[in-house]
Amino acid sequence: MTTPTHTPSQTPPQPRTSPILLAAALFGCTGIGLGAFGAHALTHQLTPDQLAVWHTGVQYQLYHSLGLLVLGLYAQSSPQLQRTAACWALGILLFSGSLYALALGAPHLLGLLTPLGGVLFMAGWLSLISVRSKVRAG
Repeated sequence: MTTPTHTPSQTPPQPRTSPILLAAALFGCTGIGLGAFGAHALTHQLTPDQLAVWHTGVQYQLYHSLGLLVLGLYAQSSPQLQRTAACWALGILLFSGSLYALALGAPHLLGLLTPLGGVLFMAGWLSLISVRSKVRAG
């Protein structure tokens, strides 16, 4: 029995991290950080209403980060799941991102992005219907 040999200049191929798992990790990590920032650094800087807006952004970011984590485990073989992940990732950026900006005093015009992010969240969830149907049919 022979074992593969590697010269010092060769390294074995490393597994590639799924882009969806990478997005889940980054959004999850920043969601935790932004939640802590809101709870500790912003409590005396923002009004209760602004803090509530901040908190909503954090909640939706974390919920959809967990969704991305689950999708990342299955999406390699499913273009539909990849589209779902794209909807959720863009939804996080638009929905949660605009809420963070609004809570910090950004112009109200930026609030036009919030419902677009919400629609992307819903589109992602609804896109799972076709995935489920395909799994049942097959």
